Amino acid sequence: MMKYLQSIGRSLMLPVAVLPAAAILMGIGYWIDPSGWGAGNPAAAFLIKAGSSIIDNIPILFAVGIALGMSKGRDGAAALSGLVAYLVVTTLLSTNTVALLQGIDAANVDPAFGKIENAFIGILSGISASVMFNRFSHVQLPAALAFFSGKRLVPILTSALMILVSAVLYFVWPAVYTGLVSFGETISTMGALGAGIYGFLNKLLIPIGLHHALNSVFWFDVAGINDIGNYWAGTGVKGITGMYQAGFFPIMMFGLPAAGLAMYHTAKTARKKQIASLMLAGGFASFFTGVTEPIEFAFMFAAPLLYGIHAVLTGISLAIAAAFHWTAGFGFSAGLVDFVLSSRLPMANQPYMLLLQGAVFFAIYYVVFRFLIVKFNIKTPGREDDVEEAETADSEAKTTLQTDSTGNKFAAMAHTIYEGLGGKQNITSIDNCVTRLRVEVQDSSAVDQGKIKATGVPGVVVTGKNSIQVVIGTQVQFVADEVKKIHETR
Repeated sequence: MMKYLQSIGRSLMLPVAVLPAAAILMGIGYWIDPSGWGAGNPAAAFLIKAGSSIIDNIPILFAVGIALGMSKGRDGAAALSGLVAYLVVTTLLSTNTVALLQGIDAANVDPAFGKIENAFIGILSGISASVMFNRFSHVQLPAALAFFSGKRLVPILTSALMILVSAVLYFVWPAVYTGLVSFGETISTMGALGAGIYGFLNKLLIPIGLHHALNSVFWFDVAGINDIGNYWAGTGVKGITGMYQAGFFPIMMFGLPAAGLAMYHTAKTARKKQIASLMLAGGFASFFTGVTEPIEFAFMFAAPLLYGIHAVLTGISLAIAAAFHWTAGFGFSAGLVDFVLSSRLPMANQPYMLLLQGAVFFAIYYVVFRFLIVKFNIKTPGREDDVEEAETADSEAKTTLQTDSTGNKFAAMAHTIYEGLGGKQNITSIDNCVTRLRVEVQDSSAVDQGKIKATGVPGVVVTGKNSIQVVIGTQVQFVADEVKKIHETR
């Protein structure tokens, strides 16, 4: 079950990765016309509407993205089926259709059906489509119906399945919706404390990839909060809308880079050069784009105490920003790009104070991390006992990179990682998300973690007897492509 939920979280990253496009378009539009929201400038209106075309259709992106990401071979037929599934259920359960079925006026229909076009339905549609694709994409029908065999059969069966799903949701959705709204309202009525609890849980769920499920409740229109959508659309309450986003900026732009600096300063002298490159790259990614996994996975499992403190500090940061009503928003993550683009949006409220808060959190992270690492001799990167062995392996990896016949550094890195994973006889499947190479193996104990880490990757995570994650960073796609090429030719 956990493995399946992780797969959903991984697939969600594909549609979520589209959001920066909306952030750039709407951010520039609001920057041009921050008060008129496009009414006073045609160019601003053009950009804002272009961005909203993405934000307003997040559920469709989820349906297509999850169907694609969870289907075998990531086939386009699965993506089409995800769209079909979404269209069927949202049409059958729309306010007007329900009014027709119940024989009442649309104004008297349960308000839950007015919110049927949401991220939850998008996720459900994507999952349903992927299941149908994986099960029926190779079915052969009799000769008379041969045209509809295989992949062409999947959208048809998916639409039939969603009719049944719609029938169930017709009775279940009002109760589910009420439960989601109650959960969201419980947290939202807690004000700054609720924001802090959300921030804390967000970080605790990252290791198992379930933070996306939590985020969807607060960031999107699953329970009526829709913090991201309302912030960028300017339809919320100034100083309130954005409270589930703002507190992440001090952490991602300042806190985690400071943690990286502390780990660099406490690394053993022989490893400082290697750790410097790791932390510099991870710190820049966190500060500039809000991608935190390269740093977080560097100490998440090696130093769970530090990661627990990181989760607590994240919660405190969100609580402080919410308490003082300092707000800023993001389309992708809480990095410098989104901060600059969102700072002139109508819902932005004293965003510069988040920079001051960030400076304070920089000091807190650095002092706390450095003190605890030294005090308890925590084995953060560069402080491992097997330094000499790691240095030898690192030298071997560098030699491999220099002598690889392709002249491609990613190909060289992929060859070493592939061998460390056990090669053809151990690897059963290869996939990747935004920052991690995700591999299914016959036996995780046969994986040579030292050899993989020697390539300079932030970390290797064993998530099960047959599951391995290699944390690489934002260039993971290039490495994953090379690993797949090697696997296909062996």
